Amino acid sequence: MDYVTLNNGVKMPMEGFGVFQIPEADVCEQAVCDALSTGYRLIDTAAAYFNEEAVGAAIKKSGIPREEIFVTTKLWIQDASYEGAKKAFEVSVRKLGLDYIDLYLIHQPMSDYYGAWRAMEELYAQQKIRAIGVCNFSSDRLADLCANANVIPAVNQVELHPFSARTEAIEVMREYHIQPEAWGPMAEGKHGIFTHPVLTKIGAKYGKTAAQAALRWNVQRGVVIIPKSIHKERIEENLDIWDFDMDENDLAAISKLDLGRGEFDDRSAAATAKWLNGWRIHD
Repeated sequence: MDYVTLNNGVKMPMEGFGVFQIPEADVCEQAVCDALSTGYRLIDTAAAYFNEEAVGAAIKKSGIPREEIFVTTKLWIQDASYEGAKKAFEVSVRKLGLDYIDLYLIHQPMSDYYGAWRAMEELYAQQKIRAIGVCNFSSDRLADLCANANVIPAVNQVELHPFSARTEAIEVMREYHIQPEAWGPMAEGKHGIFTHPVLTKIGAKYGKTAAQAALRWNVQRGVVIIPKSIHKERIEENLDIWDFDMDENDLAAISKLDLGRGEFDDRSAAATAKWLNGWRIHD
C-alpha cells in the first residue's frame, strides 16, 4: 500500500474501502471487518450513508489501533451551515464512537457550505479533525473556495474512473495542492467495465483483472481510490493492485476510454440541485 501526503502533512492511504449504498448495519459491519482484516486502512463513510454506527462497530471490533485507521465521513447538505456543521460533526463522531475524524468532507457544494467550512476550519484548529476537504466540487467552485478560505481543502472527492477521467479538473486540484480522490472508481459497473476488452487485455498482460487494471490506472496518476464491495473475494481482489506498474502505453490506452462526462447526476443541472436539497437525513 502506498500513501500520499496531504497539503497539511497528514499521510493518507492511496486505497480505501467505501461503504456507499450499504445501509444494512450487519452487512456493512461485516464488510468493513473483512476490509480491515484484508489490509485496508482507509474507511470512507458519510452521514448520508446511514452506516456510521456500523463502521464504528467494525473499527472497534477489529482491535487495530485507532491511529492506524484513516476514517473519512461527510457533512450533508441539510447541515451545511456554521452551526449545523458543528452539530452534525458531533453526531458523526458519536455514531462512529471515535474521538476525532481523520478527514471530514463537505458532501455537496450546496446550501451554506461557506458557513460550514468556517466551522470545519475551527474544528480542524481544535484538532478534532486531522484534515478537511470537499466532495463533488467543480473546478470553478473549488477555485472560489480556495480564494476565500483560510484553510485550503486537503481533498476533493469526485467521480473518477476510466470513462470519466477529468484530467483538467485534476490539474486544477494539483494547482492548489489538493489531493484528488475517486468515488465510483469502477463506474459502479457501467460500460461493462469488469469485462471491457481494453481493460481485460491490459489486465491480463500483468496477470490482473479488468477491475484491477482500472483501479491501478487511477492510482498511477496519483488519485486515491475507495472501491466498494460486500463480497470478501472482491474486497481482496480490489486491494491486490500494489505489486505491479502499468507502462505508459497501457495507461494512455485506458485514458482514451474517457467519454468526457460523468455517469451520474449532473451537479450543474437544476433538477439535481432540487433533488439533493430535498434529501433529508434527519428531522
